[in-house]
Amino acid sequence: MTSARLVCSVQTRFLPEQSDPAQSRYAYAYTVTLQNRGPLAAQLVARTWLIEEGGETTQEVRGLGVVGQQPLLGPGESHEYTSWVQLGHPQGRMRGHYLFVSVEAEAFEVEVPAFELAFANMLH
Repeated sequence: MTSARLVCSVQTRFLPEQSDPAQSRYAYAYTVTLQNRGPLAAQLVARTWLIEEGGETTQEVRGLGVVGQQPLLGPGESHEYTSWVQLGHPQGRMRGHYLFVSVEAEAFEVEVPAFELAFANMLH
């Protein structure tokens, strides 16, 4: 099984109720959908995020699973979860990867392409 058989998409939104621009706090939710388009089941075991604020890489976040889960995706199955991040700048970007293990004990990574986090008033 290769990572090309697992497809990742991300949707983002600004969270005004968790943000305070006067205090340089900008919160964003991101919803990730992972789809297994391959012939074998695979389990998500870990994640790595690179979070940039204002064009600079500010932190790397690593951890087991996603939102406390390590979902097993069978062929044709998908998993969706929502998490959030708070930045000190109105614009940012996230990218990273997930570590999966197939039922045949093959470890592989699935890349999460960069996605933008932008406070609505900053968009032109």
